[in-house]
Amino acid sequence: MEALLPVLKSHPGLSVLVSSLFFRVAHRLLQKLPVPKVVRQDELHSWKWRNLSVSLVHSLLTGAWALTCVVVWPETLSNLHSYHTPLSYLLVCVSTGYFVQDAGDIILTGHARGSWEFLVHHALVISCFLYALYTQLYVAGAVIALFVEVNSVTLHLRLMLKLAGAQSSTMYYVNKLANLLTYVAFRLSTQAYLTWYIVNNYSWMDRGGYFLFSMMLMNIMILVYFYRLLRADFFPRSKSSARQNGTHNNNSRKFLSD
Repeated sequence: MEALLPVLKSHPGLSVLVSSLFFRVAHRLLQKLPVPKVVRQDELHSWKWRNLSVSLVHSLLTGAWALTCVVVWPETLSNLHSYHTPLSYLLVCVSTGYFVQDAGDIILTGHARGSWEFLVHHALVISCFLYALYTQLYVAGAVIALFVEVNSVTLHLRLMLKLAGAQSSTMYYVNKLANLLTYVAFRLSTQAYLTWYIVNNYSWMDRGGYFLFSMMLMNIMILVYFYRLLRADFFPRSKSSARQNGTHNNNSRKFLSD
């Protein structure tokens, strides 16, 4: 691994491209797996299922990888500015490649308009991660940011179960509770820690203004989605009320519905 690091640092763009191709191959392979009949009957739902399947692979891989980096090298958690290891640098390369691939999938399949919020999120993540890769600064910060992928596992499962029409199943109920727990523990807490770190070290941070702006924008997006998640899974409105408010049809067009 030590011998691989100089190669990665010399060609971070190429490393990201190779990682992106890896996830594209995973996308192709996952299409060979069986898909619920109710999903196959709708073209948009079929695309969502394929997209979420790749996202699930990324979350399982990078979420566990990020936690491992912190457990094995605790300094990752305290020195977000300049500390990194070969494994953590490789993690950021791999994850950046996924976000590039996913953004490309959304755009090239014609779903950009319906999923603009995710493209904004991806653009912010890609720019921050590329900065870390090219400058070799904030790699540890990127690793901590990937803690959110632990929650993304349950988040993606939730959406796939909804696509399969399994909202009334025991699995959906258990996942719903796990999703709430991991959302608070790994997404909200991670964002709070990163925001605290930037605010407290803003005076000397390289590109502190951009990172603070990006973090605040992502905080808003995450809080809005948390509200939507609570409303959908724990405080649902009646269907008649939704229709009266004119939200029923709009929600069905969202890339990721409540």
